Amino acid sequence: MLLGKYMSGFGNEFASEDPRCPGSLPEGQNNPQVCPYGLYAEQLSGSAFTCPRSTNKRSWLYRILPSVRHKPFTPMSCGDLTENWNEVEPDPNQLRWKPFIIPKSSEKKVDFISGLHTVCGAGDSKSRNGIAIHMYTCNTSMTDKCFQNADGDFLIVPQQGEILITTEFGKMMVEPNEICVIQQGMRFSVDVFGETRGYILEVFGAHFELPDLGPIGANGMANPRDFQTPVAWYEDRTVATGYTVVNKYQGKLFSCQQDFSPFNVVAWHGNYTPYKYNLENFMVINCVAFDHADPSIFTVLTAKSTRPGVAIADFVIFPPRWGVADHTFRPPYYHRNCMSEFMGLIKGHYEAKEGFQPGGASLHSIMTPHGPDVDCFEKNSTAVLKPERVAEGTMAFMFESSFSMAVTKWGLDTCHRLDKSYYKCWEALKNHFNPNWKPSSK
Repeated sequence: MLLGKYMSGFGNEFASEDPRCPGSLPEGQNNPQVCPYGLYAEQLSGSAFTCPRSTNKRSWLYRILPSVRHKPFTPMSCGDLTENWNEVEPDPNQLRWKPFIIPKSSEKKVDFISGLHTVCGAGDSKSRNGIAIHMYTCNTSMTDKCFQNADGDFLIVPQQGEILITTEFGKMMVEPNEICVIQQGMRFSVDVFGETRGYILEVFGAHFELPDLGPIGANGMANPRDFQTPVAWYEDRTVATGYTVVNKYQGKLFSCQQDFSPFNVVAWHGNYTPYKYNLENFMVINCVAFDHADPSIFTVLTAKSTRPGVAIADFVIFPPRWGVADHTFRPPYYHRNCMSEFMGLIKGHYEAKEGFQPGGASLHSIMTPHGPDVDCFEKNSTAVLKPERVAEGTMAFMFESSFSMAVTKWGLDTCHRLDKSYYKCWEALKNHFNPNWKPSSK
């Protein structure tokens, strides 16, 4: 199975062949008249042919049967997966969700696809510009079924339960505190090992990149060598009862049948691949003198828009680190932002809020005020400042977007997880204004 074997690097030109078929990669060309072992050559393009080399993404797959051999696609139920951003009226309030419920396997079998629920989003997959945020809650593995997203890339953040992802490129085991990216058009299947939950950031029209480091220099934050790409693995399996391919296309789901496993790629090469990353490997940059630095210093991956410095979406984490800033209010500052901020919690306790639980979420929309709750403010306004560990045993994250995201009906109502008392965490903030205050003499 080659599970646990990966290739290191971000966006590299990789080449891999299943060791059961040595020499299965053609030498010196991409599509010979006859491929080794009688395989079919198939290119998967993740960018326009004429993109500059720095952004040109494609891989060549050498497979037992080509993916074109299938019955016609037909519409299927989308469940709670949607791209309809006008289901309900806009809500500019601070929103927080309690942990999303995972269905019990004894009550209902739910796999990764049927367990997808759209929380919020904006834009349009047809025009190739936008974002969607989903939760997945499931309890059973996908059997003789795979998924492909023709609309965009999935950045998957497991929160409870490891997931085994089989792709056309090989297998990845992804655990909580790791992430993976399945790029547009890549077929994959998800095996789970119990009650499983996580978050998904979907972007239309762009791929995730490492953020530029600027004056930080050549090293730091998420280092390219820590990203892992699976090695080739194939199965030559006929499925007489039918194998289902589910395709997300223009915000809707379609399915088709074929009589063989799509994971029949014996060898492949290219730079358009799935990959995973362990968040513990993030090299944290932080303030060592005074003030609270902006959270952009914690960016793991970014999907850039056409405007310089403005992202369709950033994936930002808040990992364990040292807090050493002098004469500074160290938790996050009070804020109104021209960006939307969706936060989740993988494990632990978020430093700025009580009541924010693993498996839950919050959304602070564009220009909606947010910041530390009253207990956090009072405690940290009077704390003795000394070097201390921050967020030990915790991993919170943020999907930040330049889009003004709309919340779905499922997110506001159907899920029944919205914490309608969230606003009360700021209600007891006191007026500390003293018109007679004088600066202390030095």
